[in-house]
Amino acid sequence: MRKTLLTAAVAVLAATTASPASAATGLAWGPCPAGAFPVPDLQCTTVPVPLDYGDPDGRTIDVAVSRLPSKNPEKRRGVLFTNPGGPGGEGLDYPQLLKYLKLPQSVLDTYDIIGFDPRGVGRSTPVTCDLTPEQLAIGNLPYADGPADVVRQAELAKAEARQCRDAATGPLLPHITTANTARDIDRVRAALGESTVSYLGASYGTYLGAVYTTMFPDRSDRIVLDSNLGPGGYDITAMRAFARGMEDRFPDFAKFAAAHPEYGLGRSPAEVTAKFHELAARLDRAPVAEVTGAIFRGLTFSGLYSTDLAPLAADWQALDHGQPPKPPVVPGSVQNLMAARFAVVCGDSAWPRSLGTYQVNVAIDRIRYPLLGAATANISACAYWAPPAEPQVRITGRGPANVLLVQNERDPGTPLVNALKLRSAFGERARMVTADQGGHGVYLMPNQCANGAVTGFLVTGERPARDVHCAAEVGAGS
Repeated sequence: MRKTLLTAAVAVLAATTASPASAATGLAWGPCPAGAFPVPDLQCTTVPVPLDYGDPDGRTIDVAVSRLPSKNPEKRRGVLFTNPGGPGGEGLDYPQLLKYLKLPQSVLDTYDIIGFDPRGVGRSTPVTCDLTPEQLAIGNLPYADGPADVVRQAELAKAEARQCRDAATGPLLPHITTANTARDIDRVRAALGESTVSYLGASYGTYLGAVYTTMFPDRSDRIVLDSNLGPGGYDITAMRAFARGMEDRFPDFAKFAAAHPEYGLGRSPAEVTAKFHELAARLDRAPVAEVTGAIFRGLTFSGLYSTDLAPLAADWQALDHGQPPKPPVVPGSVQNLMAARFAVVCGDSAWPRSLGTYQVNVAIDRIRYPLLGAATANISACAYWAPPAEPQVRITGRGPANVLLVQNERDPGTPLVNALKLRSAFGERARMVTADQGGHGVYLMPNQCANGAVTGFLVTGERPARDVHCAAEVGAGS
């Protein structure tokens, strides 16, 4: 989820060849394939893993792995696995992105930075659902104006689930889960010849890291989880929590827009909020360049991820004047992203099957969270998915005290309320650093208090003695 926000940071870079292959581990390292971002310093390889860990000698699939090697053997501690979020997001070039986002040299010296495309994604034996352009255009769940809209969405969701099942890669989908990706990380760890893994994950990557360190506590070194899902991962609670996150974050935007009259969106936060509802209703009646009210709500939600709120204000201004907004940058294949996302979200946990449950949830969340609740409580393909292949991993406090959570107070995608639940589940295994700022993503953003806590932990292993609150800083995301 976070990765699309990083595109501009590397847009000016020219692609070059990866550094020479290394025989340090027996893996065949070589140049990385061309992708969305330049990867001049990365080395890449593939590691075969079982499709079904219940049948470890059966069919295998590939996991594409990258490495940004430490150039300081005296300070090198081990490997730092990374994940930028998703599910469905590619991560092969993420170490390079982190470097150009000024990942501190002390961290680059301490670790070989490891990236990978999770199973089912990108260059790691990808999956597809053969979704139509119309289905892909729906994107986030449509806003339901009432029970009849839930019924209509149910027919679309049922078709999506059927297409995923019947696609050529349908037999792979039950195995594209967070628990299996955690097992893949451990297979890659072994292939690298390492006894332990350190980890830096953002957004959905926090749940992947939480699952890994729960399943393999003795192989976990230093675990940093940035912008945290709850202990249930991308379950129905997390999906409905998007609406809570938007309510937490939207006042920052309303304040920003009111302070910048050049956008013409309102002279007070209350007027900006009224403009939101007026624009959504107007676009439902008369879309602008196929932007409906539902898409406008999703566009606003996505725009609130950034610490820079000016682009979102410009999009609103354009739509208010009947102009199309700037199209979003979505790296990778949307078809693959959506298929892998369905597989993980629907396959990690059990979802309600009753249409009435979703109708009730929509009615409740429309009142509780009027900005987005009637969309995030709506029915999805998960209601028609096969039951999970194995019980969900339960996050607990069993294991070493080696987990650091970092979290914005006003995060739209992973709201604080669920991050606190993950903190509670880890108990004394974890410490939490909370920053008084909005947006999605903490580390390598402007709050130096939070940045210092993460870098210090990764380099020295020292966690705060207790949970820490970082005050707002100028330029750190209003």
